[in-house]
Amino acid sequence: MKALVTGGGGFLGLYIVEQLLADGHEVRVFCRGQYERLTQLNVPVVQGDLRNYDEVSSACEDIDAVFHVAALPGVWGPWKSYHDINTLGTINVVEACKKQSVRRLVYTSSPSVVFDGCDHIDADESLPYASSWLCHYPHSKALGEQAVLAADNPQLRTVALRPHLIWGPRDNHLIPRLIHRAKNGRLRRVGDGTNVVSVSYVENAAAAHVQVERHLRDSDSAAGKAYFINEPESVNLWNWIDLLLVRAGLPPVQKSISRRAAWNIGAMLETLWSITRLKGEPPMTRFVASQLAGSHSYSIAAAQRDFSYTPVVSMEEGLERLQPDLTAATRK
Repeated sequence: MKALVTGGGGFLGLYIVEQLLADGHEVRVFCRGQYERLTQLNVPVVQGDLRNYDEVSSACEDIDAVFHVAALPGVWGPWKSYHDINTLGTINVVEACKKQSVRRLVYTSSPSVVFDGCDHIDADESLPYASSWLCHYPHSKALGEQAVLAADNPQLRTVALRPHLIWGPRDNHLIPRLIHRAKNGRLRRVGDGTNVVSVSYVENAAAAHVQVERHLRDSDSAAGKAYFINEPESVNLWNWIDLLLVRAGLPPVQKSISRRAAWNIGAMLETLWSITRLKGEPPMTRFVASQLAGSHSYSIAAAQRDFSYTPVVSMEEGLERLQPDLTAATRK
């Protein structure tokens, strides 16, 4: 098989690339920059921008399956940036797949597309899309997901995966930020500390992409559908964070703030950032407050049923593989 991975130099995308190569497939990457690891793997890189249809279409030429992982993440920024990259860029990928006769498209979505501000506990794919949004990322991803699923047909089989809270080695966002805030005394427990969440070890999230694409070659049981992807068992968020901190040689979280207070501070900071146009993300937003204080865990029963999703790395083994990164982050 010849596969294209958009965002193949990023955290999740690179693991998908490595697993595809391990299975003996030819892999091409579409991304904006150059990555040393891709050079080491001798993976051809097509540099381009998702917002440029011609560049996307050219990258899809002579490809059997596309894994569309690239996206603009974050909880702050102008709607146009998120919409242009995450929504219109995804539509460009869909149209390019049609033009180039790509047979399968796997889209990396997010559980945040159904986040309605309420607690979700062992929720399934019957949850509707949210009707209001606390930030632009989930809104733009939901529109992208809908475009991907609507494009499913016998000539182009499509599927959307929603990995939740991806963690693991080579993470350059979640773990470094967590360790940095803990070291500088800026980490606060939000809420009462009882909320449970689903987490996705990165190699398992990548394996889900590879497994569902393999399934789509012979069956349409997963075609045109979205699936939550995470570890089978949820975790208490703050106990899990404390576990990571202890493994990094740091004390557990000592201070806390109520959910209401965090929400109010987030609303105030959002207003301040909007008025003064300060750079970067506010240290707290309403979306972040809700995510840190609320429960959001999801069932993977549908993925197990429809394409036999099977995690390849246990939680304990994942923590062991993460240990060098935790140690390195603490030393910085």
